[in-house]
Amino acid sequence: MNALDVAVGQPPGRPVSGRHLAVGAGAAALVLVPLIWIDPTTYLVLTVAGLAMGMLLFLTAVGLTLIFGLMDVLNLAHGAFFAWGGYVGFSVLQRLDALGWVETGSLGQSVGSTLLALAAAAGVGAVLGVVVERVVVRRVYGDHLKQILITVGLSLVMAEVIKIVWGPNDEMVLVPQALQGSYDLFDVVVNRFRVLAVVVGVAVFGGLHLLLRRTRLGLVVRAGVENREIVEVMGYDIGRIFTAVFAGGAALAAVGGAMWAVFREQIHPGMGDENLILALIVVIIGGMGSVTGSFVGAVVVGLAFNYVSFLVPKLALGVNILIMVIVLLLRPQGLMGQE
Repeated sequence: MNALDVAVGQPPGRPVSGRHLAVGAGAAALVLVPLIWIDPTTYLVLTVAGLAMGMLLFLTAVGLTLIFGLMDVLNLAHGAFFAWGGYVGFSVLQRLDALGWVETGSLGQSVGSTLLALAAAAGVGAVLGVVVERVVVRRVYGDHLKQILITVGLSLVMAEVIKIVWGPNDEMVLVPQALQGSYDLFDVVVNRFRVLAVVVGVAVFGGLHLLLRRTRLGLVVRAGVENREIVEVMGYDIGRIFTAVFAGGAALAAVGGAMWAVFREQIHPGMGDENLILALIVVIIGGMGSVTGSFVGAVVVGLAFNYVSFLVPKLALGVNILIMVIVLLLRPQGLMGQE
C-alpha cells in the first residue's frame, strides 16, 4: 500500500450494509406504491419521464456534489453554468438548422447536430469553470460563508450577461429530427429524447464511478481531499487537479442545461436558478460528495415529481421537499453521505 492509498483511507469493495438495503427498500416503495392509483400504461409512461428528468438533474447535481465533496467548495453559481449550457446548445442548434441539419436533417445530421450542441455546451462550461475557479473561487478556499456570498453574486452577473448576449425573453429550442416523436411499445408511448436522456445519465454515472474508483487520476483526486500535503510531496500539482475538477463539474452542468433545453423545448435566463433548487434537493437527499448518492437522489426526485404531478400537480415540488426533510431527520448526512 503506497502513500496515496493511505491518504484515501477505506479501499473499495465494502460489503453491502443495512443502509444500502434501506435505500433499496425505500426506492422500491417509491416506484411501486404509485401503482395503487395509476393505471399500468400511464404508470410506465410517467416512470420513463421521471427517469429522464432524474438523469438530467443528475448531470447538474453530480457536478455540484463533486465540487463540494472533492474541493469543499459551496458553489451556488452552479446553476449559471447550467443556463449557459442551455443557451450555447440553443445557439448551435439554431446555426445548424440554417444548414438544414436539425428539424429536417437526415439521421446522421440530427445525431451530429445533437452531439455538436452538447460538445459546445461542455466546452463553454469547462472554460467558464476554469476562469471562475482561478479568478474567484481560489481566493475563498476554506471559507464557506465567503464562497456562498461570492458565488451567489457571480450567478447574478452571469445571468445578466445571458440577457445582454441573448436577450431577456424566452426562446424556443429546436429538437433534432431524430429525437422528435415517440416509440410506441405495447401501447406505452415513450418520448425518444427521454430514452436518450436516460442512456446519457447512466453512461455518465458509470464513467464517473470508474474514473474516481478505478483510475490513478481518481485516486489522486480523492487522496488530495484527504491529505493534500502527501499528494503534493509526491509531485502532483493539486491546485491544477482541483481546477480540472471544477471545470469538469461546470461542463457537466452545461451539458445538463443543453439537454434540459431540448427536453423542455424552451429556455429563459432564470432557468439556472430554478434547476439549482432541484439539484440542491438531489444532493442533500443523496449526500454531499457522493456520486452514487446524487444518482439515487436524482432518480428519487425525478420519479416523485412525475408521479405527484400526475396525481396532485400543485404538490409536485412540495413532495420532494418533504422527502428531503424526512431524509435529513433520519439521516442528516444524506442517504449515501459519509458519517
